[in-house]
Amino acid sequence: MTITADEIGAWPNLTGRGDPVALLQEQDATRLRDLIPVRHERMAVSPFTFYRGAAAVMAADLASTPNSGITTQLCGDAHLSNFGLFLSPERHLVFDLNDFDETHPGPFEWDVKRLAASMTVAAQGNGSTDKEAHRAARRAARAYRKTIIESNGKSALRCWYDRVDSEEVLRDIGDKLDTVATERMAKVLRKSRHRNSEQALSKLCVTDESGVHIRSDPPLLIPAREVFPGFSAQDVNEVFQGLFESYRKSVPAHLAALLEQYTFVEAARKVVGVGSVGTRCWIALFAGRELGDPLFLQLKEASRSVLAPYTAPSRFRNQGHRVVFGQQLMQASSDILLGWLSTPTFTSDERGTAQDPAGISDFYVRQLRDGKGSVVIEDMPVDRLTLYGELCGTVLAQAHARGSARAPIARCLDGLGKSFDRAVADWSVHYSAINAADHSRLVAAIAAGDVEAVPLEA
Repeated sequence: MTITADEIGAWPNLTGRGDPVALLQEQDATRLRDLIPVRHERMAVSPFTFYRGAAAVMAADLASTPNSGITTQLCGDAHLSNFGLFLSPERHLVFDLNDFDETHPGPFEWDVKRLAASMTVAAQGNGSTDKEAHRAARRAARAYRKTIIESNGKSALRCWYDRVDSEEVLRDIGDKLDTVATERMAKVLRKSRHRNSEQALSKLCVTDESGVHIRSDPPLLIPAREVFPGFSAQDVNEVFQGLFESYRKSVPAHLAALLEQYTFVEAARKVVGVGSVGTRCWIALFAGRELGDPLFLQLKEASRSVLAPYTAPSRFRNQGHRVVFGQQLMQASSDILLGWLSTPTFTSDERGTAQDPAGISDFYVRQLRDGKGSVVIEDMPVDRLTLYGELCGTVLAQAHARGSARAPIARCLDGLGKSFDRAVADWSVHYSAINAADHSRLVAAIAAGDVEAVPLEA
């Protein structure tokens, strides 16, 4: 199937479009009730925070437009804040996509549009004109196009190994920034290198006469013993030890042998992100032979991708497995401890916490932090934002090039040329207006009392 630039730039069909707030509330049905108002509050802060949490809304809009028919593994939520730094298994600090909750096969341009539209929303939120925002989105699309075309002249193995090291980032764009910006970037890199389990231990834990415990800081961080007050500490520990054993079966045997050297200490529920608020997310502390050898794992609930209603069914029964597969396929260097598991769903109400006999929750597991770091999008002037967007466009193309669809994508974009960049940018500026209206709709619903919102600190 071929697609024209006009079709790439075709606007979403707003006739009969569903209420964006209602769509968000549909997602709320499977989330933790006490955290749903926090999600609404975070999304209401600005059009950009709304955009970050509204992947389901945009997926429906993308599905209403013509598509290329060229399917590849998508990130599914490739906005600016879902790119960042982390340590590779070789302990190099790399820059790559770092969130795959919505990963799913789909038309390649959906990821590009998700990235480019985030450029326009962020640029406008930072005070840029529509013309400046359009240019930023166009440059991101151009970087994607050029990189994917270049990849088609490489071997499959070369594409698989392509990556962006943090030193390259500083070298390639550092001299294009002012001194303050360059120093700020260097500070982010230094800070990221020290974000690991040892640093998490000092920040997230306290020590008393009975030993080391994860600190209680509700609702942001709540130890499992407080989440399940009707269960004994031994019962809670046994549940998480069972989850750990289930997860360990999903990793390769040599890594399972590594995990055997760690003993479970304690778990806690942790609030993360914007779009993920309300999903079940746990952190678990493990100790090696002594607590000076800590390991923090994150267990994050994996629901069906927001792209799933509009694409072919996933081949994975476990949604955590879906996330891990997408991450390992699209990232140049993935966390070696990625894994998945399923567990009965627990629900909470005024009567306490109980197991839902009909519910099963899927989770994926990864290391907590491990060098992870990111830049603050909200304080970037448009020149820096444009450079950053080009870098993200390059990385997104590298991720798509690891799949078998890189040749048809490259042929498509080679034929479209610069018209692809302009069409994506035109579409992005138009979509930023739709997103702004959707954000206003949420704010109005909160003001009217139709949607509950409370700050996380409340």
